Amino acid sequence: MYNYCTLFDSNYLTRGLAMYESLKLQTTAFHLYIFAFDNKAYKLLTKLNLEFVTVISLEQFEDEKLLAIKHTRGAGEYCWTCTPSTIKYCIETFKLDECTYLDADLYFFGDPAILIEEMGDKSILLTEHRYTPAYDQSSTSGIYCVQFMTFKNTYDGMKALNWWREACIDWCFAHFEDDKFGDQKYLDDWTDRFEGVHVLQHLGGGVAPWNVQQYDLSSSRFELIFYHFHNFKFITKDKVELGLYFLNKKNIYLLYKPYVIHLQQISQMIQSLDSSSCYSGISGKKPFHWKDPIRVLKRKMKRIYNVYDTDFITKE
Repeated sequence: MYNYCTLFDSNYLTRGLAMYESLKLQTTAFHLYIFAFDNKAYKLLTKLNLEFVTVISLEQFEDEKLLAIKHTRGAGEYCWTCTPSTIKYCIETFKLDECTYLDADLYFFGDPAILIEEMGDKSILLTEHRYTPAYDQSSTSGIYCVQFMTFKNTYDGMKALNWWREACIDWCFAHFEDDKFGDQKYLDDWTDRFEGVHVLQHLGGGVAPWNVQQYDLSSSRFELIFYHFHNFKFITKDKVELGLYFLNKKNIYLLYKPYVIHLQQISQMIQSLDSSSCYSGISGKKPFHWKDPIRVLKRKMKRIYNVYDTDFITKE
């Protein structure tokens, strides 16, 4: 059995549940620790009583060091700051042999056990961004992506995890500064800094909008394990944005169609439990700016205007 952890608040709840349900569909031997980053999420997750899940509140999780810097970070920055601490909390509190962190906007199309097994006797598993050259942001956003990381409860694993936690508490912001960016740029030198690091080789782990252009997902030879729905958002209940990268129609059909349908199903289920709140993180339409038509035109010229009605995404 493998252990996983993730974190999200009520705005990300439908995506977090979609990730959990896709994981449950693809593998049976797992346990997921969910860190609920607001009370709304904690109450609803507790009410759902999910199988193979332990829900952890902020009150249970936060320690003095995290609370001391919380006021200095934005909401997203604080989530990034807490990432290594969630893994450490799970390993130490529940006496785990290993734990894999998952971003809440991942979605599984295959069993991730194959990715963890690839690391063999190594103690740390990293996944590269594998940027398509036109989108290469390695110098500012990092070589590796935090999206899927495994740490074993070994000397090497905990040494790296504790170092990362302290680094993120010291500095973790959503801008590039002194070769740092969020929780992610810290990973760049880990193959030299720490022992026992394995970089994932399986191309089916880590497929994302910034690299999907390189792959033929329809090929039976490509084993897709998970896709990272980075920057996906609901603008309204019936309109979505898929991000700022080129996505061909085939990938929208193969990836985004089942995801949007699943999110809609989860949203309907949640509404039956709590119709007074929204758990999909609807961003809403921004006030009109005179530059908006120019921005739209530029995105269309670059073929990255990925705003669609949900009916278009989910149509047969």
